[in-house]
Amino acid sequence: MDACGECGFDYFTLPRLALAPSIALGGTQHAARLAAPVTALTARPAPGVWSPLEYACHVRDVLGVQRERMLRAASEEQPVFAPMDRERLVQERAYNNQDPAEVALALLTAAVDLAEHVNGMDDRDWARTGVYNFPETAVRDVDWMVRHTLHELTHHLMDVDRTLGANG
Repeated sequence: MDACGECGFDYFTLPRLALAPSIALGGTQHAARLAAPVTALTARPAPGVWSPLEYACHVRDVLGVQRERMLRAASEEQPVFAPMDRERLVQERAYNNQDPAEVALALLTAAVDLAEHVNGMDDRDWARTGVYNFPETAVRDVDWMVRHTLHELTHHLMDVDRTLGANG
């Protein structure tokens, strides 16, 4: 996947130097949305569509999982990454019952941690690979993983804004 037809994200438009700041900014943007009223944050716009709070929890978890995957790729030869099983996590971790202020802080921290990691990578780190299982099983380099993470931030911000706008 090189571009998203729904949100317009193009994986290879941004130069590498812009990726870490964009991740940090995306974390800030997501955290800012969590200042909305709790009723708007926990409302699901339709069956099977997450609430803004559920999206924020997912993004927080994606940031942490992706950082761990990048660390594994740096230290292991082509590790196989287990899928997040995101639908299960929404229920298991009761995303919609979490405190929005705590989620905002954790999301910001995860975004800064990942951005700092990305800033510290060298050419060898960017080229490391792992077996990624989404959207299909494929060998992916860390460059793609960073860009895919930024896509998650961008796409889900659109999802959140769409829902908050409908409830606002």
